[in-house]
Amino acid sequence: MTTTQERTEEQNLPYDVFSKACPSRGTLEHVTGRWGALTLGALHEGSLRFNELRRRVDGVSEKMLSQTLHALERDGLVHREAQPTNPPRVDYELTPLGRDVAGRLITLIQFVEGRMDDVLEARQRYDETRGAL
Repeated sequence: MTTTQERTEEQNLPYDVFSKACPSRGTLEHVTGRWGALTLGALHEGSLRFNELRRRVDGVSEKMLSQTLHALERDGLVHREAQPTNPPRVDYELTPLGRDVAGRLITLIQFVEGRMDDVLEARQRYDETRGAL
């Protein structure tokens, strides 16, 4: 069995998400975290203002959405466009990289949604065998 470092060298990859120090790990966390994935999925539908996005991503707090958007913008996945109007208008949209990432997430989201009957049955079996409430 090879180590992660050996595998990376063999494949000549510059980044290794399994390495604690690799910057790709942070981006993966931003993308796959609850609010990151939902935000990217919502923006895949098109440009949205902050409050529109907050309504679309049901349950996210203003603070969490703001933090998520900052992280995704820093990673180059989301573009923030501030209009100098009164009141100020801020629109968020995916960058080309963000569209690519969101497209992959949408595939996963649709797969999970399409298999929820199987998931719910599995949960029920699990709960019945474990005596959960």
